[in-house]
Amino acid sequence: MPFSRLATVTTPTAHLGLGLAAVGRPGYINLGREEDLGENRSVEALRTRTHDLLDAAYAQGVRYVDVARSYGRSEEFLADWLKSRPDVTDVVIGSKWGYTYTADWTTDAEKHEVKDHSVRTYDRQRAETAELLGDRLDLYQIHSVTPDSPALTDKELHARLAEAASAGLTVGFSTSGPAQADAIRAALAVTVDGEPLFRTVQSTYNALETSAGPALDEAHDAGLTVIVKEGMANGRLAAPHAPDVLRAVAEETGLGCDAVALAVVLRQPWAGVVLSGAATLNQLASNLHAAVVDLDEEQLSRLAALVEDPHAYWERRGSLPWH
Repeated sequence: MPFSRLATVTTPTAHLGLGLAAVGRPGYINLGREEDLGENRSVEALRTRTHDLLDAAYAQGVRYVDVARSYGRSEEFLADWLKSRPDVTDVVIGSKWGYTYTADWTTDAEKHEVKDHSVRTYDRQRAETAELLGDRLDLYQIHSVTPDSPALTDKELHARLAEAASAGLTVGFSTSGPAQADAIRAALAVTVDGEPLFRTVQSTYNALETSAGPALDEAHDAGLTVIVKEGMANGRLAAPHAPDVLRAVAEETGLGCDAVALAVVLRQPWAGVVLSGAATLNQLASNLHAAVVDLDEEQLSRLAALVEDPHAYWERRGSLPWH
């Protein structure tokens, strides 16, 4: 397991990773994107921004980086950075397949990505990822599995994934939607030749959306590494959008709302890696302070009141516009 390499890292930020969803393409749904990126979202501008974030994250102890075929040019930007930094040999690299980026480097496309979990898409995207990341790829995840995903029952796909695993690639999946827990439990039951297929799970979990928690605990107990995405709820938990109670707790700690929000996730005993989706160096620095936030039971109790019904949460997420 590549994540066993992280077990030897002793820096406070060892359990924080960097996701490149927000900087690998010009358009995304995160709040505050206009202020974060400004008007210049050219390929070269975002390549430079991505490399600066990777340099800073690595210097501050981050050792997991997460990309996807659908995150615009995120794999390309990461591959370029790895080639420019031959000294970086201890980073764990994860990518995802199952969505195809279709926005053609615009922010107003009718469709920004198209989902397809077929064997045909896997074969195409696996080759595309291999061309960019080669043997630096440690983890390949099915992107956004839901309970009705054919990826949970497609035996031909399972055989392909098991073949990749036998060659040394770690196979995982990510989840989305109000039934994440059901998708996780269904994926835990997938076996090939009597052996569990998946070794990692990446799910949305944050102060507003905690419904996947019990299933993620079960996945952890089953030996999977748990990666948490969207700990900031696509910017809803960052100033100036943060709820009043989060602002109050952040003021008490002397740190940012984002650091407190990510600290809530980090304290879960099953959380192996919690992703920062920072788009600026200041955001990254503030996010990484999550590793030193110390919340007491009274503060945690107040923050627990923020939890929303998962259907309401995902309905609101689905209504966020692409910027």
